[in-house]
Amino acid sequence: MGAGVSVSKVRLKLDLGGTRGDEAWRALQHFDPILGADYGPQYGTSGECAHAPDAPHAKGEWRGAVIRLQTPLLAQYAVSHYLEQPRVLDADVE
Repeated sequence: MGAGVSVSKVRLKLDLGGTRGDEAWRALQHFDPILGADYGPQYGTSGECAHAPDAPHAKGEWRGAVIRLQTPLLAQYAVSHYLEQPRVLDADVE
């Protein structure tokens, strides 16, 4: 991308309850025209996991993600796309 080109971002809040590791993130169906996506506690979290690393996440655990798109209009469409998925608790244009 050249200078002066801005990127729109969508923040997601994913329900991890009952999944293991990053299973909820990997199962997400991404909006086709995304520029990139990042997932992890640095994008929001319900807190430290209180279970063993190989055990399922507890009910109520969530983790954040950021999706980058080329325009604000695509970001609005992406919000609708992500909110239709069962593990997405919230999606907002940043």
